[in-house]
Amino acid sequence: MSQTKSAWRKQWIRRWARRSISMRLLLAALVMVGVALPLAGTLLSHHYHASATQAFDERLAATLNVIIASVTYDRLTQQLVHDRALGDPRFESVYSGWYWQITDGDQHTLASRSLWDQRLPVIDNENLNARSLDGPRGQSLRVVERDIILAPLDAPLHISVAAQDDTLVRDIRKFRHLLWGGLTGLGVVLLGVLALQVRWGLAPLRRMHANLHDVEQGRAEQLDTRLPEELATLAASMNAVLARDQRLIERGRHTAGNLAHALKTPLSVMRLQLRQLPEANRRDWEVELARVDSAVRHHLARASAAGEGVRFAPINLHTTLTPLINGLARLAQRRGIVLRQAWDQKIRVHMDEQDIQELVGNLMDNALRWAHSEVQLNVKVNEQQLTLTISDNGPGMSEVECQQAVQRGRRLDEQRSGSGLGLAIVTDLVALYNGQMQLTRASTGGLKVVVELPVVAHG
Repeated sequence: MSQTKSAWRKQWIRRWARRSISMRLLLAALVMVGVALPLAGTLLSHHYHASATQAFDERLAATLNVIIASVTYDRLTQQLVHDRALGDPRFESVYSGWYWQITDGDQHTLASRSLWDQRLPVIDNENLNARSLDGPRGQSLRVVERDIILAPLDAPLHISVAAQDDTLVRDIRKFRHLLWGGLTGLGVVLLGVLALQVRWGLAPLRRMHANLHDVEQGRAEQLDTRLPEELATLAASMNAVLARDQRLIERGRHTAGNLAHALKTPLSVMRLQLRQLPEANRRDWEVELARVDSAVRHHLARASAAGEGVRFAPINLHTTLTPLINGLARLAQRRGIVLRQAWDQKIRVHMDEQDIQELVGNLMDNALRWAHSEVQLNVKVNEQQLTLTISDNGPGMSEVECQQAVQRGRRLDEQRSGSGLGLAIVTDLVALYNGQMQLTRASTGGLKVVVELPVVAHG
């Protein structure tokens, strides 16, 4: 059970950690409003109830003092006398809800006309006391009472003034309705204001996120630093990292190019010198030299490819590939091969020009080398997917040969010219752009290469 609770707690923490900042701030505001406003409403309601009840009791206490000041005892009749009008006709109306009563608990009792034949219950209390009780006909009454000593009576007199508290209850209920309605409205307004504050406060982050997306899509080279101080420093640091990475990439590509030129001459000299060796020794040296040449060309080609490390600005695919396709078309014409093309001239992709030219050039060169009479190039776009299909009507390959064809330096026909690196280099480029490549038999009998790359640019 404890392990289950621990796993659930860890899962909950991971989920909470992924919550957006906006959601966290809004939840915090909701908790604050949900706790603070009900607490404040409860305190205000309690305070108003106490204040209203106290004011009502003070009013009854004032009437009680008037009654106490005007009550006398007639020695001749041996009766309590109260002949002073209270100025409130409700004490004269039967069961009006406003009553007063004077009694010693025995033979002397005097009450307002409104009590008629009913009497208020008596509680002995020398001090002023206020309480609630049920009066005539089930009325809810608020009573203020006290005991006094009136000469020449030996027993204390208990004087009570009671009033129906429906007005008090109605006022308290009305105040509570207004209070909770006002607090609810205030809570909605506060949440709205806090939501606007969160949205306004996080606007620079959203702008920075959009700017990062533009950099990722190649529409911008750096982040905009016109941000609040905290984010401006972060954006400047990220720009420095982007600039450094770009410099490293460019330096690597330039170094790869320089290394290729530096190795080209020594390899050519070594091949010339091999011709001077005896035939028996020449064969082994040629094989090893070919392996060195293949390895160098492969790693230089991969090092010079930009790949997924950089998000390039959109380029027009037709404009980029037209010089390459025109050169291959002239080569095909000299070999008596028909080159067919089918593609949209408005396709734009996020790729380095050199990478796409290297990819298409190697595939087309391989197709022209093996084709008998025809090579087809088809380019299609589906959402963000670019699909290149190149097929020929040559001898084709078996399934095993298709797998071997992309292995670096693997030669399927030792009598054909070339190093065998073309498809391997294409495989590297496809992998660097998170794409896929498939080799199958074409309907014309030759090889069909399908390359899918998620590099399509929109807008």
